[in-house]
Amino acid sequence: MLRWRAWGRNDDGSAALEFITVGVILLVPFAYLVILLGAIQEQSLGAEAAARHIARTIALSTGPESAALAADDVLTAVVDEYGMDAEATDVALSCVPEGTECPTGGATLRVTVTTVVRMPFVPEMLGLDSALAVPLEATSVQKVGRGWGSG
Repeated sequence: MLRWRAWGRNDDGSAALEFITVGVILLVPFAYLVILLGAIQEQSLGAEAAARHIARTIALSTGPESAALAADDVLTAVVDEYGMDAEATDVALSCVPEGTECPTGGATLRVTVTTVVRMPFVPEMLGLDSALAVPLEATSVQKVGRGWGSG
């Protein structure tokens, strides 16, 4: 029993080892959290930029054909710039008043972009990457001019 007490009081050379062990145990999850939050922030900004720029592009285009082409170009550019997953990114359009053709002159255009953020370093096996993905959605609203589509 006396030997056990002596071992508990002896601190020679163990502080550096304790500091390294506790530092690694705390540093690794903290570094992963910083990487994950950075990825979510990047994708969130990308989804918001895509919704805003697509709404403006459609509202400023001259007609449905040019609006579709310009919106596709904008979405491709934003997906490339923000490193978003193109297959996991969806765009939905809706107009107010509802029940009218969308987009149409004088309507309020609402563009919703949805995407998912895959957690870094999560393997694709057993569907873990999709089960742990974080869904994001951004919406932008733009008023379409009354002369939209007339030429």
